[in-house]
Amino acid sequence: MPQRLMLLDTASLYFRAFYGLPDTIRRADGTPVNAVRGLLDMIARLTTDYHATHLVACWDDDWRPQWRVDLVPTYKAHRVAEARPGGTDVEVVPDALEAQLPMIRNALELAGIAIVGAAQHEADDVIGTYAAHAAMPVDVVTGDRDLFQVCDDERQVRVIYTARGMRNLEVCTEETIVAKYKVLPQQYADYATLRGDASDGLPGVAGIGEKTAASLLLKYGTLDALLAAADTPDGGVSGPVRARLSAAAAYLEAAPAVVRLVRDLQLPALEEAGALLEPVAGDRRAELESIATDWNLGGSVRRLLDALDLRGQPG
Repeated sequence: MPQRLMLLDTASLYFRAFYGLPDTIRRADGTPVNAVRGLLDMIARLTTDYHATHLVACWDDDWRPQWRVDLVPTYKAHRVAEARPGGTDVEVVPDALEAQLPMIRNALELAGIAIVGAAQHEADDVIGTYAAHAAMPVDVVTGDRDLFQVCDDERQVRVIYTARGMRNLEVCTEETIVAKYKVLPQQYADYATLRGDASDGLPGVAGIGEKTAASLLLKYGTLDALLAAADTPDGGVSGPVRARLSAAAAYLEAAPAVVRLVRDLQLPALEEAGALLEPVAGDRRAELESIATDWNLGGSVRRLLDALDLRGQPG
């Protein structure tokens, strides 16, 4: 089987699983298990349908890194449940989901699925780093548009976009991004900086929406080139646009580093992380089968085990 790496934006998926299945699905002690069930089923389907041979569940070790907040204080501010000194803000997560996160990690570990995070960084940065350095084709599974930055047809890096649900997955390539947003993937961070992103608390430049942002990047290529042209009398930037860029100068100086993925984290190599998908055997398999019953996980564990068993079969 040709090698193919799948990188999961894990939080994006378990949130989707939680809201996609009723939290009345519970184990005997009353703890909801809908997110656990849903995530395991997603992984079974995704690895099978897209022929993954390697898998990393990328984790938010820090969902709102302080260094990003220092640059743009509104970054994800609307998602803070409790502000704490030192940048360890608590994210708004339903209690019924919070209770399942240790169970999710436990199930993934028993299944031999690599979980990788990085201190002071988000799962997006882990994805950005692995996608930038992988020596095999890569599928990134996410509902986050920021990860469109990684699409690279030459290196066979694409995004499996989940925003319309697991029944309507969209495979995004450079062609897809250009058709939908009129920018190249390598321009997407600049595009998002200009037009803003309410879901991440990024205000953007007032008066510059998606169409204007795309047209400016089509003409100038990069945000830096656009700003340089705006500082030049004969740079071709209209007066109104120049004024808007000038009014947002402080934001435009800080925001690009917030929006752009980090691609040079020191992460364990795929082999070291245990990214190779293999059948589950021995005590781990027995324990997985046991929690399937004890946690009321229905057929999700069986479907995951079946998907992993396929990894042990020749081509």
